[in-house]
Amino acid sequence: KHTHTNTHCGCRKKTEMRRIQEDLTATLVILSAISPISTLSNLDADVTVVGSGPGGYVAAIKAAQLGFKTVCVEKNASLGGTCLNVGCIPSKALLNNSYLYHMAHGKDFESRGIEISGLSLNLEKMMAQKSGAVKALTGGIAHLFKQNKVTHVSGFGRVTGKNQVTAVADDGSEQVINTKNILIATGSEVTPFPGIPIDEDSIVSSTGALSLKKVPEEMIVIGAGVIGVELGSVWQRLGSKVTAVEFLGHTFQRILQKQGFKFKLGTKVLGATKRPDGKIDVAVEAAAGGKNETLTCDVLLVCIGRRPFTENLGLDSVGIELDNRGRIPVNNRFQTKVPSIYAIGDVVAGPMLAHKAEDEGIITVEGMAGGAVHIDYNCVPSVIYTHPEVAWVGKTEEQLKEEGVPYKVGKFPFAANSRAKTNADTDGMVKILSHKETDRMLGAHIVGSGAGEMINEAALAMEYGASCEDIARVCHAHPTVSEAFREANLAASFGKAINF
Repeated sequence: KHTHTNTHCGCRKKTEMRRIQEDLTATLVILSAISPISTLSNLDADVTVVGSGPGGYVAAIKAAQLGFKTVCVEKNASLGGTCLNVGCIPSKALLNNSYLYHMAHGKDFESRGIEISGLSLNLEKMMAQKSGAVKALTGGIAHLFKQNKVTHVSGFGRVTGKNQVTAVADDGSEQVINTKNILIATGSEVTPFPGIPIDEDSIVSSTGALSLKKVPEEMIVIGAGVIGVELGSVWQRLGSKVTAVEFLGHTFQRILQKQGFKFKLGTKVLGATKRPDGKIDVAVEAAAGGKNETLTCDVLLVCIGRRPFTENLGLDSVGIELDNRGRIPVNNRFQTKVPSIYAIGDVVAGPMLAHKAEDEGIITVEGMAGGAVHIDYNCVPSVIYTHPEVAWVGKTEEQLKEEGVPYKVGKFPFAANSRAKTNADTDGMVKILSHKETDRMLGAHIVGSGAGEMINEAALAMEYGASCEDIARVCHAHPTVSEAFREANLAASFGKAINF
């Protein structure tokens, strides 16, 4: 009897449990019908970085190294942002390879005693080498994230609270990240030209110009700043007739013209029209007014600049307003008006440079950890990766005149440099600006092979407040092109170089 009672109690319990399970299942079915369950489990973090470009991924790694629990949200399939995927990295691969082809195809190799027959361009293979470099580097970031314990979340990151980011994936699912600090590092996007729609086929942005299927017979570049001149150089070397509309920088311009690059200076673009035969007519006029002209090309590269990527980030939901150029206002610690939300890189004021964003990312998270936050934008170098390269850091003569700063100039041409002479690569020069009274270096401007590497010597000297005499008294290896840098500093400090 006692056993029967226990068995009877067990049966009742099983029946009740089954009824509860059935009720729960029915409730879940009703709830899912009303509102599909699409939110993943919440994440908690100390620092959440929105964007994985040079500024974002470097900041995320540094934050993790400082002991912060770190999340990085990225909307694209691969990490690295514009720079690694459709910017700095692929363009440098094409610049290097197109230059090698140009040397082999033209008179350069022949003049060096290197004779080639049957030379041809395999554009598909050249593009494959570029893509391989991009894939290796973006994959490298994923490895660094794993190594440094940075959590990578795929999706479009939006600020949904002062301490919350919601990442929306392509399938609509959401990941909510509750975080102590938010760092906006979403970079920039191509600025559209009014009335000229980009199709990335024959009317292209910098992105499309990196992946053309064939070399255009004629290319027109609108707004030929740094990006336009670099990409125009690639296709000009590979055989295209390239015309850049509007460009400043006369010394450099003369060198490029010798290579076959054409310029239409002080010229305004009115519009562009596709013809039935696939060609594109570009209507232009002199900026100062004058007769209209029509230029024709196979590919039109629209390169009028970039603008901050700040749309739909949810900043307005927390009261953050953009400035008149679409940038996020920040203080000297890169904090917005909401102390827990920071911003760096192309979305804040300053030059749109990958290395500037990297430095800002590092010092911002160091600031979160209680460290000092300092960056001297006067010591941030810039480079144009054509051949010859152009690089500069610090002040220009025009700026020093405007500021009323007394200065001296030291110049040295690569034509007088031993290594440049032996390399048969003598275009360009080094120009150094120093303070007339203290001899402190104020600026460096280099046009020539290796300028992008050499300019870092100037950046280091300026960061440490070196005088031109300091640099002139540092022993430089011989023969190297960097000796031209030393000689220009000799000229700035003592009024005369040794070898010129």
